[in-house]
Amino acid sequence: MTLLLAAVVLAASFIPCTGQVAVGFEMLTTGMIGLLFFMHGAKLSRAAVIAGVTHWRLHLTVLLFTFAVFPLLGIFLKPVLTWLVTPELYLGILFLCVLPSTVQSSIAFTSVARGNVAAAVCSASASNLIGIFLTPFLVGLLLASSTAGHSSFDAILKIIYQLLLPFIAGQIARPLIALWIERHKDVLKMVDQSSILLVVYVAFSEAVVQGLWKQVPLTMLLSLLLISAAMLAIIMGLTIYTSRRFGFSKEDEITVVFCGSKKSLASGVPMAKVLFASHAVGVVLLPLMIFHQLQLMVCAVVAQRYAARDDQ
Repeated sequence: MTLLLAAVVLAASFIPCTGQVAVGFEMLTTGMIGLLFFMHGAKLSRAAVIAGVTHWRLHLTVLLFTFAVFPLLGIFLKPVLTWLVTPELYLGILFLCVLPSTVQSSIAFTSVARGNVAAAVCSASASNLIGIFLTPFLVGLLLASSTAGHSSFDAILKIIYQLLLPFIAGQIARPLIALWIERHKDVLKMVDQSSILLVVYVAFSEAVVQGLWKQVPLTMLLSLLLISAAMLAIIMGLTIYTSRRFGFSKEDEITVVFCGSKKSLASGVPMAKVLFASHAVGVVLLPLMIFHQLQLMVCAVVAQRYAARDDQ
């Protein structure tokens, strides 16, 4: 997926879609995103969510890191960040900070690290469900001046009919298609990845036409990489410290670390398309794309270290 994302960005840089082709791609991506959330709704087991809800201290800790500590970190670091990057890229960093956690990779890393997988399923799923409502609200609160052409009310309406309604429809259809979804996991993965790649291509095409790479030189990309590394290190350190102060078991600590320190590209890309003016989406998504790839590489190493621990 990392290689595919890089290839899509290169394609958009050299062969951006414009005119009626871009309009067609916009319509296609809207349909793909609706299908994606429908399939996720059909996949998510209500029983798994209900079973994990009882561990409320862990879930509350994850949600606080995802939707409170992360945004506060972005605001607190503003004097440094605005010195290193452009105002548009800082908005992208703030958008990254208010996004929900990942689902698949959080659960996968928790499993590899021998953590509490059931709690990870519940926390990551709850983060994404709550994020459907909370992320637009936080965007409206923190980035009101940047969501040009998109009032908070309009943004929430778009979230409801483009993301939430397909998800609810998937939940309703779950008894009929859950077995098919379970047997054809590759189809969901293909829809997931294809929708992300399509949105990234369309967003970067418009951004390139608007002069993205003139606005974001190589030094700025290096600054974004350093900022992402610093933010990830701070959040992972805080999740480990907080888990131990709260007396969580090692398995629960692992769940908090992987669910509370990560941000979802799968949720962020369609939300950016809904919440921001179309010409700004490419720039807004750039910090998220860099952070997402870095978190996967770092978490893979951390998960292996947890897995190799001596339980005694």
